[in-house]
Amino acid sequence: MTAEPNFDLTGRTALVTGAARGLGRAIALALAHAGADVALGLRRKDSAPDLITEIEEVGRRALAVQLDVSDLQQVAAGIDEAATTFGRLDILVNNAGIAPANDAEHVTVDDFDATLDVNLKGTFFASQYASSHMFEQGFGRIVNVSSQAGLVALPGESVYCMTKAALIHLTKCLAIEWGTRGINVNAVAPTFIETPGTEQALSAPAFRADVEQRVAALHRIGQPTDVAGAVVFLVSPAASLITGHTIVIDGGWTAR
Repeated sequence: MTAEPNFDLTGRTALVTGAARGLGRAIALALAHAGADVALGLRRKDSAPDLITEIEEVGRRALAVQLDVSDLQQVAAGIDEAATTFGRLDILVNNAGIAPANDAEHVTVDDFDATLDVNLKGTFFASQYASSHMFEQGFGRIVNVSSQAGLVALPGESVYCMTKAALIHLTKCLAIEWGTRGINVNAVAPTFIETPGTEQALSAPAFRADVEQRVAALHRIGQPTDVAGAVVFLVSPAASLITGHTIVIDGGWTAR
């Protein structure tokens, strides 16, 4: 008889970058509730004591690591610390990202470099560093947080859109290279989600109404748990045959 789908992460260990708030926080909590011990990659190691407490309250181990993804020394050290403390590293969620809005003609070299350093370079090398631990154990799950902006054009977001599109293709490349080593690599591509990072934009009634209209099928703003649930699925045994795929979490925006 075929076994039922299994979403349990008991015994697994995870590292989530950009875990202090918003999507990262929701993903870290969801992984813990599914049974995983979770390392929190933080630009300020002391920035999420309440999240540590919440994870421990559900019976899982939590670890704060200093990890600014634009600093590759911190990326390597943070991943090693998580793997050493937990004894292994099974799951990496590349959530950290920035989205400085600027019309293309006004983008500076500094803006361009900063966005690529965090969104693309940081993701690539975090995946590379984590893969060395995953290769040794013959198992790993990597989820990159892309965006619907990688699939559609958003005015004033050219560099951000470019990096998120690149993450979708990077996901495919790493999945093909590392599949035979036991590593699945997937991505999620959310629409606008209610987070501290989108609060200012979504507080403008006209902008919010436009977003809700563009979310063509469901006509609502997304919640962090909408994304966290997809991440838990992708790293669970239930998704063991899924790799190189991007789940678009956009309420139908890109289906129109």
